[in-house]
Amino acid sequence: MTKSISFDKPIYVLAPLAGYTDLPFRSVVKKFGADLTVSEMLSSNALAHGSAKTLHMIQKSTNEDPYSVQIAGADVNVVRKAVEILNEQEGIDIIDLNCGCPVPKVVGHGSGSSLLLDLSLMGDIIKTIKETSNKKLTSVKIRLGFEKKNHIEIAKRVEDCGADFLAVHGRTRMGKFKAPVDYDAIKEIKEAINIPVIANGDIDSYEKAKWVLEHTGADGVMIGRGAVGAPWIFHQLKTGTKDIDKNIKHDIIMEHFDKMIEFYGSHGVPMFRKHTHTYSKGYRGASALRDSVNRISDIKEYRAVIDDFFCSNEIIC
Repeated sequence: MTKSISFDKPIYVLAPLAGYTDLPFRSVVKKFGADLTVSEMLSSNALAHGSAKTLHMIQKSTNEDPYSVQIAGADVNVVRKAVEILNEQEGIDIIDLNCGCPVPKVVGHGSGSSLLLDLSLMGDIIKTIKETSNKKLTSVKIRLGFEKKNHIEIAKRVEDCGADFLAVHGRTRMGKFKAPVDYDAIKEIKEAINIPVIANGDIDSYEKAKWVLEHTGADGVMIGRGAVGAPWIFHQLKTGTKDIDKNIKHDIIMEHFDKMIEFYGSHGVPMFRKHTHTYSKGYRGASALRDSVNRISDIKEYRAVIDDFFCSNEIIC
């Protein structure tokens, strides 16, 4: 393996999550314990056509090392062009192919989990990335199948086509985000292939992450929705402490806000409202806070309000 990422011990990865895992959020979880951060999913078509918005989403924080960029695509030639664009960007260590997104808009274009219906095409795209990329590693994120599980077949194809490691969301596409996660299937994949396997799906607490690692034998865990409103899960895992000090939570929340303003300017204020809502869940006075910040647009005023709230309040549940 490269120096930038080692699987000698379990790694903790922030999953790509549209609308949440932008640069400010990634930089915060990286500072407080994540081993690897991944960009929001990018359209290979948008990359190939030089979309300014998409190129902006590639930007990374100085502390994101290693850094993975995830792309979605269903056309070998378009994916090749997208990878050539990424080759020109410095600071990217890994290109990750999304073969798991269940969203109809993505599946409708033949991308995401739709590739699980055509393993030959999926394999050709993985090979194309591997052959074209000048980055250190190529990885793939999959689900267990489209309608039914064929996870071993999928995982072996990923390995045979040259991927360096694999992240597995333990549901089929039909399972979306509601069906129970099949951690036994992730374990079966780990036992069937020789490249590192990262477990993903409903890992929403320190205890759950430790259990999943033990149960599946995976080389790491990937946490997405479980980190929204609780990015300190990476701090807990990295330090091996179940309990998290209120002051550390406060520091993480304020750092996140400051990074949002730094990256988005004044637009970061309305964008941070959804984060304020998730961070304040379980706190005394949370509903009043949410009502208050919905009417604040001034940066200093917003910062003062949340600073005071998270510094002085206690969690009540």
